[in-house]
Amino acid sequence: MQSSSRFPKAVYGVGTEPDPRFTLANERTFLAWIRTALALIAGGVAIDAVALPLPTWVRMATSIVLLVLGLAVPVLAYSNWAVSERAMRLGKPLPGSIITLPLAIGVLLVAALVVLGVLLR
Repeated sequence: MQSSSRFPKAVYGVGTEPDPRFTLANERTFLAWIRTALALIAGGVAIDAVALPLPTWVRMATSIVLLVLGLAVPVLAYSNWAVSERAMRLGKPLPGSIITLPLAIGVLLVAALVVLGVLLR
């Protein structure tokens, strides 16, 4: 039975209620991405706060990349949660994650900036 008070309606207003274990696993995955976002934000703040022997522009660029990733991950995580929950309710295959590629590219960029900064000092 569908409840008319559940939000978002685009997710909960379709299909049938899946096994609660799958819904809870989907929520745990969402929360894991939120923890990752918090770590990225903390890393972005720490890179700028700790006086690393890197050129200023490298510290700033690294910090900005980490902060932008930390802001983007929760948005992507929510989207990923909603798409997965909707697919489960409709009995469709689960989609791939939309978070991993942008996150991998961002982390690679941060690593490249740090290596570049070490080589330039």
